[in-house]
Amino acid sequence: MFLTLRARIMLRVLMGFGLAILYLPLVLVVVNSFNKSHTFAFPPTGYTTRWWTAAVHSHGAINGLENSVKAGLGATAVALVLGSMAAFAVSRFKFFGRSTVSFLVVLPIALPGIVTGIALQNAFQSVLKVQFGLLTIIIGHATFCIVIVFNNVQARLSRIGGSLAEASADLGATGMQTFRLVTLPSLRGALVAGGLLAFGLSFDEIVVTTFTTKPGLQTLPLWIFNNLSRPNQAPIVNVVAAVLIVAAVLPVWIAQRLSDDVAGSRF
Repeated sequence: MFLTLRARIMLRVLMGFGLAILYLPLVLVVVNSFNKSHTFAFPPTGYTTRWWTAAVHSHGAINGLENSVKAGLGATAVALVLGSMAAFAVSRFKFFGRSTVSFLVVLPIALPGIVTGIALQNAFQSVLKVQFGLLTIIIGHATFCIVIVFNNVQARLSRIGGSLAEASADLGATGMQTFRLVTLPSLRGALVAGGLLAFGLSFDEIVVTTFTTKPGLQTLPLWIFNNLSRPNQAPIVNVVAAVLIVAAVLPVWIAQRLSDDVAGSRF
């Protein structure tokens, strides 16, 4: 496709404007984490690292971080198992309602988080009579984390096809041997990428968590939301937000690199 010089310049300007809208606020959060002022006057009147020291010693932030990590790991584990099983069923077998199963697995990621949260709250409270806690948070996060793993594994299965598994079976390998020596190595990159993305999605979740947690149990995003309007806690919130930016970027970057490396090795 040929573009004139004017069109190329216009596209670059628009792209730069869009990137600025997306990333300048994130840069401001990082700058404010070192801002000496409580009011976050800009430009900063001075720079300090005392807010970072205070964040390290903040019991609420540390406790929220621990809960977020536990919930993220639990939701990721559930998503890896159920998402992979669903992807195998849809990709490798033909059965009545296969397209419906695929649609139902993907649906939770399309629903508004508040709808999912209300539905889960009603199910746990009114039907199942389950006490809210870390387990209900993990289940709530797993409902949409499964989609991430499902999409990654299904895409990889469609790319590698079934010829390698069939060749392994022809050579006398059992189903478990074929899975362990042929299928699993081919899916390793997709599983790692899907797991990292699922963990990042769970770690940042706040809406579903609000409806599935109990009083006093806070994940890190909930702690940030509850302390954002408190003047004494606002500088620490900026530090935690700066850390979360890095924590959110790294899984996405690693997952992208893994996907690119595997795609490059295939083609």
